[in-house]
Amino acid sequence: MIPPTTPPETGGNGVPVRMRSQLESAAGPPASAPGCYNAAQMTENVPSAETPATGTAKTGDYVTIRRSHLVLALIPLAALIGLASGYLLWGRDETTPDATAAAAPQRYQVSVDDDPALGPADAPVTIVEFSDFNCPYCRRFHAEVFPDLMAAYPDQLRFVYRDYPITSAESLVAAQAANCAGKQGAYWAYHDSLFNGELGLGAEAYAAYAQRLNLDADALGACIAAGGEQAEVESDARAASALGVSGTPTFFINGIPLVGAQPLAQFRSVIDGELNP
Repeated sequence: MIPPTTPPETGGNGVPVRMRSQLESAAGPPASAPGCYNAAQMTENVPSAETPATGTAKTGDYVTIRRSHLVLALIPLAALIGLASGYLLWGRDETTPDATAAAAPQRYQVSVDDDPALGPADAPVTIVEFSDFNCPYCRRFHAEVFPDLMAAYPDQLRFVYRDYPITSAESLVAAQAANCAGKQGAYWAYHDSLFNGELGLGAEAYAAYAQRLNLDADALGACIAAGGEQAEVESDARAASALGVSGTPTFFINGIPLVGAQPLAQFRSVIDGELNP
């Protein structure tokens, strides 16, 4: 049996104190108020203690996202605005419509580290997700979008999952449990069990998921208790913070950021652009 786990000491925002100090010392812009959110429907209520703040609205096929959650998007936007202002100030003889069309999307250097991945290693498109097993919008993405996304690009997509356990102290333990299951060759099956959330999170749930998958529940419990995967999880969190990720889920498609639990069409738009430049 898995012994009851004692969640790490947390601060006021639910982030484990140890992890919070590491995130604050990480390079890059700080994520001042990380959380779980759905870029398309952030105003709806979700049955979770970590209900995202309101402040976004969807108009037609376009999404307006709360500014604090768009650090990654605002940086390139500000750069483009500044560039456009420079042209206006110095005066151009004529505009060049093709310049906008030819502008390349902002990309970030995102390591896949040694994290769990699905799809061919040489796939032309790599998606790196930073996610949290206790985030309801992360669960929604994996239930409603992820299966269809992988089915749509079976030979062209590599999907990498990286941990960003920021919604609660238990998120950190759940991430370790998944990595411990990975040591028994069952990372993705256990990942799916956590996101299905039938039994919730906690020591009893982790043991039950292991038993359902015919894993060694005692070994998994010992792995969690020893904290053998905590360094790996915290490394992922530091990487997310260094990139300026401010909430979950956040995706990087060949380095192009896509924020929130977006519908399949949004992923297809970016992926198809990568496959057919």
